[in-house]
Amino acid sequence: MIEILNPTELPRAREAGALVADILQTLKSRSAVGTNLQDIDRWAETMIVEAGAVSCYVDYEPSFGRGPFGHYICTSVNDAVLHGLPYDYTLADGDLLSLDLAVSKGGVVADSAISFIVGDSKPPESVAMISATERALYAGIAAAGPGARVGDISHAIGSTLSEAGYPISTEFGGHGVGSTMHQDPHVSNTGRPGRGYRLRPGLLLALEPWVMADTAELITDADGWTLRSATGCRTAHSEHTIAITSDGAEILTLPKQAHS
Repeated sequence: MIEILNPTELPRAREAGALVADILQTLKSRSAVGTNLQDIDRWAETMIVEAGAVSCYVDYEPSFGRGPFGHYICTSVNDAVLHGLPYDYTLADGDLLSLDLAVSKGGVVADSAISFIVGDSKPPESVAMISATERALYAGIAAAGPGARVGDISHAIGSTLSEAGYPISTEFGGHGVGSTMHQDPHVSNTGRPGRGYRLRPGLLLALEPWVMADTAELITDADGWTLRSATGCRTAHSEHTIAITSDGAEILTLPKQAHS
C-alpha cells in the first residue's frame, strides 16, 4: 500500500516528525557512560505517552521478529545495527549507540534514527562510519522530489556508501510511511537511477542508510530481534522521514537546532 497525504494532513506529519526528533535528541543528551538501555526505553515511553502519541513498536509483530517487540525504542550498540531490543546493558565509554524511534501522532507516523558515540572516547573509524551514513542520508534526500524515482534515491545513497568504502546490504532499507509505519514503496540502500516508483507530492518516505564496517552479512541475536554484523564489526544507522512536496523534499524529523 502507498498512501498519499492531502495538503491538510501535512501539518500532522510535521507534528509527528518534530516529536520524534525532539525525543531522539533528548535521549541522546541523557545517554551517558553508566546509562542502562532499559532506562532509555522507559524515558522514551514517558515522552511518547506525555505527548499523546502512540508507539509503533510495542505491539509490532512482523515476520522477521519474534513476537511483539514489546518496547518503545530500538537501542543498537556497537555490532548491533537494526531492531536492537533494549536489555540490561550499561553503556561504556566509546560505545557506538544507534537509537531508532517511530511514533504515530494525529494518525500520522514519523520514523527516525541517529547514531552517536557515548562518552569521551571517539574512535576515528566509528566517527567516519556515522558520518558516511549521514552523508548518504542527505544525498538520498537531495535526490528526492516530485517526478524523481525511488531508484534515484537508492542510487544516491548507495553511491555515497560505496565511495566511503562500506559494503551495502539490501536486506532492509527505507520505506513509505503514513497511517502505518511500514508501507510501500521499499527504498533500497543501493539501486539504479530512473527506476522504480515515481515520487508524488504527499508521499512520506523514511530513508535509512545503515552500514557495517566490513561485512554485508547480518545475524539475528538470540532475542529474536536484534540484528548484528556477522563479523562482530561496528555499525551505524541514520534515518529521516521526508515529505515529498511540489518544491522538493521536506525533512520532517530534523532536530530544532538544525533549523537555525
